[in-house]
Amino acid sequence: MIIRALATSALAILALPLTAQAKPVTPEDFAKIPSVSSVSMSLEGDMLVGIVADPSKNGEARAAAYWDLSGPIDTSKPLLPSNITPSSDKTRFFATVALKNKKSLWFTVQPYIGALMGCGEGKETGSTKTYLEKVYMGNERIKKIDDLPDGRAEVGANKDILRCFELTGQTAMASLLPLDPSKVIISRASTRNGTSYFEHDLSTGREKFLHKASDTQQIEISNTTGMPVASTELEYVDGAWKQYINLPATPGSSDLKREDALTTTIANRYTMELLGKQNGTEKYFIATDKFTDKVAVYLYDAAADKFSDEPVFAHPEFDIVDVIFSSRKKDFGEVMGFTYSGPVNKTYWIDPEMKSIQDGLDLAFPGKNVTLNDYTADRNRVLFTVSAGDMPPAYYLLLDKAKVAVIGSERPWIDPKSLGKVEFVYYPARDGLEIPAFITFPPGFEKGQKAKGAILVPHGGPWARDDAGFDASGWTQYFAGRGYIVMQPQYRGSAGWGRKLWLAGDGEWGLKMQDDKDDGAAWLVQQGYVDADKIAIHGYSYGGFAAIAASVRPNSPFRCAIAGAGVANLGKLSNEWGDNRIQRIVQGNTVKGMDPMQNTDKVNIPIMLYHGDYDVRVPIFHSRDFYNAVKNKEPQSEFIVFEQMGHQYNKWRPEQTAEVLENVERFLTTTCGM
Repeated sequence: MIIRALATSALAILALPLTAQAKPVTPEDFAKIPSVSSVSMSLEGDMLVGIVADPSKNGEARAAAYWDLSGPIDTSKPLLPSNITPSSDKTRFFATVALKNKKSLWFTVQPYIGALMGCGEGKETGSTKTYLEKVYMGNERIKKIDDLPDGRAEVGANKDILRCFELTGQTAMASLLPLDPSKVIISRASTRNGTSYFEHDLSTGREKFLHKASDTQQIEISNTTGMPVASTELEYVDGAWKQYINLPATPGSSDLKREDALTTTIANRYTMELLGKQNGTEKYFIATDKFTDKVAVYLYDAAADKFSDEPVFAHPEFDIVDVIFSSRKKDFGEVMGFTYSGPVNKTYWIDPEMKSIQDGLDLAFPGKNVTLNDYTADRNRVLFTVSAGDMPPAYYLLLDKAKVAVIGSERPWIDPKSLGKVEFVYYPARDGLEIPAFITFPPGFEKGQKAKGAILVPHGGPWARDDAGFDASGWTQYFAGRGYIVMQPQYRGSAGWGRKLWLAGDGEWGLKMQDDKDDGAAWLVQQGYVDADKIAIHGYSYGGFAAIAASVRPNSPFRCAIAGAGVANLGKLSNEWGDNRIQRIVQGNTVKGMDPMQNTDKVNIPIMLYHGDYDVRVPIFHSRDFYNAVKNKEPQSEFIVFEQMGHQYNKWRPEQTAEVLENVERFLTTTCGM
């Protein structure tokens, strides 16, 4: 197969020469700015954009990159950007998306100290240290990157609303309008003012306000006209919050009516999501877990007010997360495939041409996760990524279904032999609930061996989940390379593994949710992977709470705990969910259990707490207060403040990534004695 041969040789271009004994990855391997990231292709397939390490600054800053694909493409060597635009001293690029008509959107962050005036997360009064996000429009070859025009705000918006958007607003691409040569739909969401939609003319830069959704609404817009075709809204009725889905009252009508069969009570937490409309019918694709434990997709007949008897797309073990529709003129709106959330997200292609491309590339990269990101209408240009738990993402361009051009790896300096394999397993909790987990083994580890130690790394959220992809933070592979087995338990309360596991976490913070982590540690010992006295726990955000909770629970299976940006005070957390009142009502009601701040006298293992002073998601007082309460009882405990570090990983500076890894390793090897 031509694709297989060429793709395999392309992979070889990215690989470092393998040595008999690879050196462990260093903190700098993860701290370095990725060589290339966030690559996307224009609708016409005539350009790529992405974020690169700025060569003019020795790779120590991010830059915007543009690849011109309009001429012949030499596949014998990696594609190099045609133009690179450095970040400014004020802002840092972190993501981009190619549009059409030679235009692109660029997402940046910049530090900010000042009053937030009640906008989003942060203090109501006084100054807050945080990061602001801004979005810019780039022209051809990104020779110019401009702020979006002031006309984005709808007529009549007051200065407080405008100021609030400047501080905390979110700009996104709502629709590429693939059949229109120059217009797109841009959305702007503000915590005080809902989401507004604008028609942006890429040729002129002019914008026109179209419509607005309140902070309890979500509008579904047409990918041909940009006008509303459905909506989801939340309303407080008869003492309860309910979610309503509104569909056209009659075929083609702009008037929307509520669909009783699609109405859910928020407290029941059923997924009920409109994914699209079936061509030529008045039937809609609805993703729901109302009838099964896992999210499946049913056809909903609006005229009959009835679901299909059986799902049209379902997976026996995992949730369906998306349905993919064609955006080209000849089969616009036809279903091409669906995506399900297994150990990694996988797409099942119904479209024969896309299935053939996927199958060919899967053969070319055996054992890797191949994702088709962008593709032209004729499918003769396909941007795809290849990755795995032991392989940083790499970008490629498939040409004419036969030739593969290398764009680059995010981290080409990492030797694959220095990375361990990632395995997906289930282990039993003490009450019989099956807990999914990912285990990263030390490089070259074989069953029957015993690791020098183990680290449990519970994810944040907790309404979130991990996957088997490459962990850019280094929290798995960095420590696997130093002889540790790293387990990521998908404890009860995790989202994306079915309703049973998700709902089982309600009110169990520090209790049954914490039992699941302890049971994961016990399972590692039962499997013979590690000795019982050589296990630690390291978590961030909610995972930080889990590490803090572990330090005050009796009979802890852990030698020590490490908590990054961890919640320590449940009493205060339940009142701090930003401006999202629905989140306060729904998730806030589930945050109950053992409060570590009320149990500091029970601390029984040393704990290291680290926190960024620009964190508004989990304010730094959580770590500071807990440390002050336990430092005398566990004098080996530590508290480290990282200056100008926000909560989200994309707001960390490179040196902060390295410093976190170095400090965690130091604490493990010295204080923890691992």
